[in-house]
Amino acid sequence: MISAGDFRNGVTFDIDGNVFQIIEFQHVKPGKGAAFVRTKIKNVISGAVVERTFNPSDKFPTAFIERKEMQYLYKEGAIYYFMDNETYEQIPIGEGTLSDNFKFVKENTDVRVLSYKGSVFGVEPPFFVELEVTRTDPGVRGNTATNVTKPATLETGAEVSVPLFINEGDKVRIDTRVGEYMERA
Repeated sequence: MISAGDFRNGVTFDIDGNVFQIIEFQHVKPGKGAAFVRTKIKNVISGAVVERTFNPSDKFPTAFIERKEMQYLYKEGAIYYFMDNETYEQIPIGEGTLSDNFKFVKENTDVRVLSYKGSVFGVEPPFFVELEVTRTDPGVRGNTATNVTKPATLETGAEVSVPLFINEGDKVRIDTRVGEYMERA
């Protein structure tokens, strides 16, 4: 059990059968009235974010989310297959369970599969990946104003904006959390 007064960022807990994770919290002690905890919480299964206030003495059962290292093997239709790195067991995961940043993951990449009570609800890709640029327009000479970018298609099919000096065949480093170009690899 965890009390609302002990909330910290990243803590997961159970409210009425739904698992929530604390994104932001703030202990408020107004001059008049009782103290309370203002939070922004995310439903880890559906992804919905809600703002809610709690009494600091409210208690909730702690929810333990299992994070397991797995390797992304291949895609067949709308089903993605992952292999457990310890048991070599393969599990299928539907396309709807994957987040938008999964478009930066190529085959044979290690990812974290998130589950609660045996039910998979998400896949976390690595924070940074190196991918090859498969298609982009050549940079135009003289077009060198600050922060000029052009669209580029990566080997996974994802599109990002890259600086003008990046050409086809170059490897680039991508931050999967925000989906942006970081540097040439």
